[in-house]
Amino acid sequence: METFTEDTALDAAIELQKVLAARTHRRKVMGQDVLVPGQLGEALQLPRTINRLRSKQQRLRDLGLEDFQELWPTLSPRTRERVLDAIGWYDPKELDWDDKRSNRRPVVDPDQ
Repeated sequence: METFTEDTALDAAIELQKVLAARTHRRKVMGQDVLVPGQLGEALQLPRTINRLRSKQQRLRDLGLEDFQELWPTLSPRTRERVLDAIGWYDPKELDWDDKRSNRRPVVDPDQ
């Protein structure tokens, strides 16, 4: 399970809005087929969540983080994966050995 802070939740919410808007739907407008961007982001109140996460008031940022943490588990695994890839999060255990990120040495605790 991903653990979000205010900053990472804001990044993820912005990317989620982009991912959801990238879904297009065909509609007939005056007899012509028109592609319309997805409206799911608005239905999930992502603009409100993003505004709360950007707020100067700590109380509103906390509400925005809470909103996002409630929304995240309801998303499909594919959507979550697309958002996490877009913000640069990855699971080191799932990387191939040839991936540069998998070859990093772990930080050694100097106390041991």
